[in-house]
Amino acid sequence: MGGVYLPKFAREILRFSRTHPQFVLFGNVYDIYPLPQEGGYVPLPLERYLGGLLTEQGGYKLVVSYTPLQGFSVLNGEEKTYKQLTDRDITQNIPLLPEAAKIIQRLIDQNSSHPCAVILNFSSRMNEISCQRDFPDFLYSLFRLSLSAKAVYVPEADRSLYNLIIFLLDKENDFPAWYTLENPRVRSIPVAKPDHEMRRLMADVLLPQLEGWKALSPEKQTEVRNSFVDLTGGMYAREMLTIMQLALAEALPAPEIGEAVRRYQVGVQDNPWAKIDRQKLLKAESILAQRVIGQEEAVRMTAAILRRCFYNLSGAQFSRYSNRPKGVLFFAGPTGVGKTELAKTITEFIFGSEHNYIRFDMSEFSQEHADQRLVGAPPGYVGYEVGGELTNAIRQRPFSVVLFDEIEKAHPKILDIFLQILDDGRLTSGRGETAYFSESLIIFTSNLGIYEITPTGEKIQRVKPDMPYSEIREKLIDAIHDHFKYRLGRPEILNRIGENIVVFDFLRPEHARGVLNKMLRNLRLKLEDEHKIQLSIDPYVENKLYEEVCKDLSMGGRGIGNKLEKIFINPLSTLLFELSPSAGDKVYVKDIIQDGNEWRLRGSL
Repeated sequence: MGGVYLPKFAREILRFSRTHPQFVLFGNVYDIYPLPQEGGYVPLPLERYLGGLLTEQGGYKLVVSYTPLQGFSVLNGEEKTYKQLTDRDITQNIPLLPEAAKIIQRLIDQNSSHPCAVILNFSSRMNEISCQRDFPDFLYSLFRLSLSAKAVYVPEADRSLYNLIIFLLDKENDFPAWYTLENPRVRSIPVAKPDHEMRRLMADVLLPQLEGWKALSPEKQTEVRNSFVDLTGGMYAREMLTIMQLALAEALPAPEIGEAVRRYQVGVQDNPWAKIDRQKLLKAESILAQRVIGQEEAVRMTAAILRRCFYNLSGAQFSRYSNRPKGVLFFAGPTGVGKTELAKTITEFIFGSEHNYIRFDMSEFSQEHADQRLVGAPPGYVGYEVGGELTNAIRQRPFSVVLFDEIEKAHPKILDIFLQILDDGRLTSGRGETAYFSESLIIFTSNLGIYEITPTGEKIQRVKPDMPYSEIREKLIDAIHDHFKYRLGRPEILNRIGENIVVFDFLRPEHARGVLNKMLRNLRLKLEDEHKIQLSIDPYVENKLYEEVCKDLSMGGRGIGNKLEKIFINPLSTLLFELSPSAGDKVYVKDIIQDGNEWRLRGSL
């Protein structure tokens, strides 16, 4: 077997077939495995793989499979041997569990002239499809066989072997504990997902089928193979086969195997990232600044990261083959200055609308078990069948901007989920479904560092609007580092975010006019779109509004909007009722009057 690759579970079976009459294989039992053949490897389902393994390398002459509701079949060996040992034809009526136990006993309790192995497929389902007592009686019969089994010498193999019974289970606890617990005659072996070497073998088998493979130089073939192996990390071998079938169906040549992996992960052929206009990306700063006012530094950093995302260079300095998200941004700064607005603007910039914008308010995830809302409850718990909010959303819309608002309010346990997303670019739900984040842009927002709670419980503002931006930026970044490094003890989160912390400035008075004008423009468009009414505001009224909203900018643009609603939008609604304009009319707002705490507008048609 020198130089031949065998998975760990296969090596264990061959080694311990001399000492154990029964094996329980659990885990990745529905995958395919590369069986060594002359001149290469052939991918086979597990039961057929075991049949070939035991006959070609284990010394067995007959390998039989039993599948509930289908009966027995000979995987390797001769049917006449099966008939000789059991006194029945392989095509006879399908035996239920009580009869199957008797047949298995005849196969196992025979001499060494025909070393035999019986593979019990779909063992986890047997209890569900049997009568009340059939499955416990079946297990008890086989349990007794494990205790009475004796190894026999096989001259052809030049070693002693047990006639084997091999159970294939989804999970180890699908069998009652009494069967395997402290039973030295039954060995439980986990079957893991494909490791790097197995994926490399699968790539060697599959890639030569693609168009253009033979024309590649040896160096280029090695590069494509390494790309396929690395991009399929954590996948099943059967998924690698599916990716290859997808590439063949869509005529993707060998050098584009990475595109086939991407299409398999996200489930669609179109790539919105590749459709972004390059000239539009070059002018990203000016486009983003039209909606996010007064945040030149934040807009500049964001535009640079978007250009990096276009060429899929996020994490490229660490690995050429990465499934990480397209990019990650950490927006920090005071409330109401445009953090969420910039996230929406990015979504529209990339995808053409805000519909691909997914937002999670992390204040709703402050409890310890809130992570189950994101990935779904584990099997056996309430809500398992629903899945996770985050994994479901990404599976439905893989091309998305995902916003985690006010990240500091999330329970620290949820940080493990973010670590997996930023590191591996994928997340597995409680139902075992994998959501891929390789086509998404991840944005965190935070108010960390704006306020500080003293030991006495007093809330102190650490940064103020009269501070220069450079000082605000330094203080906020220090606070973010302090929070993750020392308060949470999770510096690895900062490592994944890297230098992508974007600090927003306070809304300065010189920018408040732009924010106000934008809000008034939205108001005019709303009236015109929905009621066909035009709105004209006297410059005096606009100046008066500006004076009022600039009295307190501590709450940013959101504060301006709240103030505008009180002093202008509410009295405008009253004025519209008084004037009763019709579609096509134009309303002139000529004056604004403060009467105590109340505001009134004067106008005409």
